[in-house]
Amino acid sequence: MTEASSTSPADSRPGSGPLRRLEAWDHAVFRSVARMSTPVLDEPLRRASDFANFSKPWFLVAGALALFGGPQGRRAAVTGLSAIGVASFVVNQPMKRAARRRLRPDRDDHGVPVQRWVRMPSSGSFPSGHSASAAAFAVAVGGVLPALRPALRASASVVAFSRVYTGVHYPSDVLVGATVGALSGRAAAWLALRRRPPSAAVEKKT
Repeated sequence: MTEASSTSPADSRPGSGPLRRLEAWDHAVFRSVARMSTPVLDEPLRRASDFANFSKPWFLVAGALALFGGPQGRRAAVTGLSAIGVASFVVNQPMKRAARRRLRPDRDDHGVPVQRWVRMPSSGSFPSGHSASAAAFAVAVGGVLPALRPALRASASVVAFSRVYTGVHYPSDVLVGATVGALSGRAAAWLALRRRPPSAAVEKKT
């Protein structure tokens, strides 16, 4: 796949004052991340970004929970995957189709070091599907199994940041994607806990 330029007629419309200020902030933060002198992070974050393709880490965690986590683990796994499904649909269908920002950042223009690069996706830039899936799974599973919440949210944050660090998303792409994912995860966890069998609720109180 070839990398697209970061500008187009749709991206360069003047827009309103607040929108222009938001876009200026977005590009400024993106450039600041691109200019970070942190070569020690280049390989780990590039690998994290690549590994998160197609939600692989979350499917692996869900599989482990289903196999070794007992009934509560299976409930958490189903809840997390359901949240990913909802978040992915919302981000990749109505939101990406309606988004004003369709093209990806120009990594050459913004100075993203080549050693950080991952393959540039062909889909629209806004919002970030990787960030949405990561947040959806972390919040959903963390809602059912609170002990896993810190580790999952840290992992989701690494994936989200890696999308900006490797130059395939602007910060607002990631923030909006993560927000959609978190809302999907919270809704999925709420539904899962509401449907908990009476025996589980009694066990929790004892």
